[in-house]
Amino acid sequence: MAFTEITYEEHDQVRIIRFNRPEKRNCIGPTTHRELIEAWTRFKDDDQALVAIITGAGDKAFCAGGDLEAGLDLVPSTAEEIAAHDRGERPGILGPSRWTDLYKPVIAAVNGAAYAGGLEWACFADMRIAEEHASFGVTCRRWNIGLADGGSQRLPRIVGLGRAMELILTGRVISATEALNIGLANEVVPKGQSLERALQLARYLCTLPQPALRTDKEAAIRGFGQPLAEGLRIEAECFNRSIHHPETLEGLRRFRERDHPDRVPGQASTPGLVRD
Repeated sequence: MAFTEITYEEHDQVRIIRFNRPEKRNCIGPTTHRELIEAWTRFKDDDQALVAIITGAGDKAFCAGGDLEAGLDLVPSTAEEIAAHDRGERPGILGPSRWTDLYKPVIAAVNGAAYAGGLEWACFADMRIAEEHASFGVTCRRWNIGLADGGSQRLPRIVGLGRAMELILTGRVISATEALNIGLANEVVPKGQSLERALQLARYLCTLPQPALRTDKEAAIRGFGQPLAEGLRIEAECFNRSIHHPETLEGLRRFRERDHPDRVPGQASTPGLVRD
């Protein structure tokens, strides 16, 4: 597929998926929807792609949600399609936003407005790097359009039910600073620097052994909201899948032989680690 409303960029083991409709504040229309499904499928299936970054073109909007000028073209309209959506057999309204089994890391570089479906896509990511002028809001509230791409489920998991309900019910727009304060943003950076910071973080993630990283993400995602006993069962299942991986044996060797870059003066690679 030749992309016209998004871009898909390869940077070594990092993939950048970019909403590319700046004249529409990067809103998602039917074509964007199809291209997003193709792009995320490509990332998911590519063994050489370890981390994805999602961002928007320009400096005004990350993504302002669904393109309302498309009307009802984005939503299921027949009884058969509605039933398929209700059963979870479709990927989402605005791309594959209903996927829950993507265990590679995803970072959002929020370079402007993240509204409605755009906020939902920011919540799809594991971490959000927000530029100082970015803003977030369930602005579809004013048009009587409900959340359809995970916002009612992911936002409470990120910021807690009370904060999420305030944003969902009022449609209030918040700044990057407030997003940081409530845990929606992980970092706030100067304007124009979110992608650079996201790439820095993504490249670091690529240096880590991947099997346990992915099974830990899987355990966290699948176990969230489950009774503790079920969450621990899921954790054990994921742990037992990664602990016997060849990279685990290599990790144990490096530990035993003190073969670790953090032990080389001037070459520490673990963020925040302090060694005398």
